[in-house]
Amino acid sequence: MSDITIAIVEDQPLMMTALKTFLSAPTDFKIVAFGATAADMIRLARFHVPRLMILSPSVPDETYDAIRTIRNVLPAIKIVAYTSQHGVDHAVRALDAGAHGYVLKRSSADELMAAVRAVLKDETYITQGFAVRVIDALRNTDVRHRVAEAIKLSQREGQIVRLLLRGMTNKEIAATLRITEKTVKHYMTELMQKMQARNRVEVIIAAQKMSEYRLQSLDA
Repeated sequence: MSDITIAIVEDQPLMMTALKTFLSAPTDFKIVAFGATAADMIRLARFHVPRLMILSPSVPDETYDAIRTIRNVLPAIKIVAYTSQHGVDHAVRALDAGAHGYVLKRSSADELMAAVRAVLKDETYITQGFAVRVIDALRNTDVRHRVAEAIKLSQREGQIVRLLLRGMTNKEIAATLRITEKTVKHYMTELMQKMQARNRVEVIIAAQKMSEYRLQSLDA
């Protein structure tokens, strides 16, 4: 199998070095180009046509315009925005422009690799615990669907969410699924973290927003 070609655009030298080292480790990856500006993004995309680009939007407006240009001219290139921009509006703009992934720089190295692998499989990846708020802000239905799919719920989490939507208590959920109430509480904690919810009610609200896209595909 041929190498997966990657271009990196990052204007911080230390971060660039870290990304070079990290992304050179997998044997199926080949780093083919480096850059630092939005102009570099377009130039490298056209010259190298890498399979994946990791872009750091230090100048967000220029970066989002560059993403849009690349997606229009070379739609086969996958794009991950790797950024310190934590605002939901930045994620919405990157995704609307055509990015396939949006990963915050505070994320772990494992999460960045998970994002890269997911995007290479034609999936969308958003930093966990951030995606539900992004769904709320998106106006593009197709992009909203992709982001909803990016929220990874396990089969058990999906079962619990659907029972929550039926109005069941933790005790009733435990009895229905034949697990302990303590286990249900553990899953509730995990769901709150994934959905950036502060309590049970906010988990239900978030689940309602994403249910038409995600929950039907989970086994009961």
